[in-house]
Amino acid sequence: MSIFLNENSKVIVQGITGGEGTKHSTKMLAAGTNIVGGVNARKAGTTVEIGGKSLPVFGTVEEAMKETGANVSVAFVPPKFTKDAVIEAIDAEIPLLVIITEGVPVHDSAYFWAHAVAKGNKTRIIGPNCPGIISPGKSNAGIIPADIAGAGKIGLVSKSGTLTYQMMYELREIGFSTAIGIGGDPVIGTTHIDALEAFEADPETAAIVMIGEIGGDAEERAAAYIKEHVTKPVVGYVAGFTAPEGKTMGHAGAIVSGSAGTAQAKKEALEAAGVKVGKTPSETADLMREIIAGL
Repeated sequence: MSIFLNENSKVIVQGITGGEGTKHSTKMLAAGTNIVGGVNARKAGTTVEIGGKSLPVFGTVEEAMKETGANVSVAFVPPKFTKDAVIEAIDAEIPLLVIITEGVPVHDSAYFWAHAVAKGNKTRIIGPNCPGIISPGKSNAGIIPADIAGAGKIGLVSKSGTLTYQMMYELREIGFSTAIGIGGDPVIGTTHIDALEAFEADPETAAIVMIGEIGGDAEERAAAYIKEHVTKPVVGYVAGFTAPEGKTMGHAGAIVSGSAGTAQAKKEALEAAGVKVGKTPSETADLMREIIAGL
């Protein structure tokens, strides 16, 4: 099993003819992803050759879905066009939309998140500013390298792209049901809690790794959710223990207010919920190995 993405997922790429869209579509196809087409209004009706496959280019997400049965879109669209691309996908009611784009204005993210809610939450948004989602051996929607780790029984949810890759590599001998990078912006679609809920319900996910970072209160809220609703073992890592106090670090999500949002505060909240928290990614991976060995 996997969450949100599996071997039956039919993927389209918004921005397939751009440099990033073409490059990563090639990698997704090599990973076994069933890409069925792309979207670019200016090149509608043409085809594009990617990874030895001839893919149709459609004018809209709605048209692409109608013609191909697509149920996942991956957006490689420049920040100033992202809002319109996302609104289009939401209006077409595509079930899963992965927004890779970095630098999307927070106002735009808030606007399209609210639009998705107003439309009845028919579209699950992952991102923006995220590496996407991979169910190893089944499908890969985004930019996560597919050869880091194979299929297994760990579920991974992470705010950080690079730490997603590192944790997958650290635990490659066990493998993953699904790894999902949710992005570190202040306003994102899918949250830690959404992923935790899905992993808890997935019969083939035995244990969960949750990676957070300083700023905001997402990890504290996830800790409260774990305490009430998650029965599977969870290990955690919070990036930012060495961040200087009072200094804004990294991207816009990493804003610390007083003691709230610090790595220590998040660690304490998670440990109070029964989550084992590592001080480094490698220590976190060791905690997960101990848990898997005891299952």
